[in-house]
Amino acid sequence: MEDKIKLWGAGTTRTLRPIWMAEELGVDYELIPIGPRTGETQSKEFTDLNPKQKIPFLENGEIRLSESLAICRYLEYTFPSNKIFIPKNNIDRAKEDEWCSYIYGEIDETTLYVMRRHYDLKSIYGDSPIVVKACREHLKKNLEIIDDFLKDKKSILDKGFGLADIMLISCLDWAIYYEFKLPENIMSYRENIKKRSAFKEAMLKNYKSSEVLNSGTT
Repeated sequence: MEDKIKLWGAGTTRTLRPIWMAEELGVDYELIPIGPRTGETQSKEFTDLNPKQKIPFLENGEIRLSESLAICRYLEYTFPSNKIFIPKNNIDRAKEDEWCSYIYGEIDETTLYVMRRHYDLKSIYGDSPIVVKACREHLKKNLEIIDDFLKDKKSILDKGFGLADIMLISCLDWAIYYEFKLPENIMSYRENIKKRSAFKEAMLKNYKSSEVLNSGTT
């Protein structure tokens, strides 16, 4: 009997990603909905599994993975499905990597998470209007780039919905939470993807016991 997938973490933008991927693929998994700043990631049980003390986290027998992008990649290549586009050649993998790296690096880490530090976590990182202003300007610039690219597109890659879309949608919802007005093409793209049943189920499970985005991200 194969080990059942365990996904640790819920209630944040980043925990949504592997839950959504698992739902898209039809993976049988157990969700352990610990939060990022509730003390649960510092428990002995979790620290023994993941010394980084971060969520999301995947446990599958001897396989243990942190980082939302790595977890999603593991799921899509371990449990392939024709319900989403999964790259099967080097060119498609490179294009997906290009977009995932761009979204994670420029949208998630460089702007949204830095803003989180000086919005939701001021008590830890301090208030810095200058940093927030720079982040907002940087995000606005990149949203304009993405908006131009998404004109007349229903998914980032022409071959269909996939991991890059999961990464982007999660960041777009985060941007809305921080009161960004999304450009027209992005809004159309977002509304179309959010009709997916797997997205709706993932949102329900990820935010089931908390207000949407109330704990931000980790």
